[in-house]
Amino acid sequence: MNVRRLIPTAAVASVTVLGITALSACSASSGDGRNSDGKLAVVASFYPMQYLAEQIGGDHVAVTNLTKPGQEPHDLEISAKQTAQLQDAGVALYLKGLQPAVDDAIQQSGIKTKVDAASLTHLEKHGTEVGGHAEEHDHEHGGEGGRDPHIWLDPVKYAEVAEGVGKAFEKADPDHAAAYKKNTVALVGKLDGLNTRFEDGLKNTDSKVFITTHAAFGYLAERYGLTEEAISGLDPESEPSAARVKDLQNMAKADGATTVFYETLVSDRTAKTVAGDAGLKTDVLDPLEGITDKSKGDDYIQVMESNLKALQTALGAK
Repeated sequence: MNVRRLIPTAAVASVTVLGITALSACSASSGDGRNSDGKLAVVASFYPMQYLAEQIGGDHVAVTNLTKPGQEPHDLEISAKQTAQLQDAGVALYLKGLQPAVDDAIQQSGIKTKVDAASLTHLEKHGTEVGGHAEEHDHEHGGEGGRDPHIWLDPVKYAEVAEGVGKAFEKADPDHAAAYKKNTVALVGKLDGLNTRFEDGLKNTDSKVFITTHAAFGYLAERYGLTEEAISGLDPESEPSAARVKDLQNMAKADGATTVFYETLVSDRTAKTVAGDAGLKTDVLDPLEGITDKSKGDDYIQVMESNLKALQTALGAK
């Protein structure tokens, strides 16, 4: 699924081939998928993949993130330098369908180990309403839907991906397989603990409905018995219809929703407009596509815990 404007495949392929031709000769890689220090060279497509690679790989990997902090990952275009990094990597870790340019560049590369996170768990189709409460509403359920890539916002699905990444690292670098296995177990333990905190923290709330600017939190809503009502669908750049805004205002009154959540890498203009018209508050719910100085935490776990606190406040946790 492409949640942003499509980048012509032919154009990306041309840039990829040119980049490989121009820069592969001057790469510092040894050509065996390792960097100059002998570490397994891993290229991650964006932050959630980088976090997995660093946690599982530990001291035995050198991780390069194709998406810079603060950069919107969906709109990423691959540079010639990044193409060379891909060509020289031992492992590419990405989420197919989220970043079309990355998908094309990895397909064109000669990387031996290509790990698609989307293949390591089950992806579902989500729309503007997701969760157990959604079907009770009279307006259209699942508008602007599609295959939802936001699996990392569900700690359980993210743990499934982590286990698959760990196995891929063990196969790509068998000399350090024991370390990768140990690190994977430790990471899955952290994610299990996070899942428990979300379960306990959202079990008893005044409302089960929360509003977001776009449908990034569908898996999280389903996991914890909540309903996500998104102003727009899976594309945060799409503009909501007047009918959708009116539906949300009526729903907020009926279900006791108090807050419209926006995210750090996208404008808060739409959220504030909808919130102002409906007399609601606004707050940040971070989809964790990147860590910046504006993030409420230094890593995945910390930001997810901040998200939990924001949801508890908005939903009236007891």
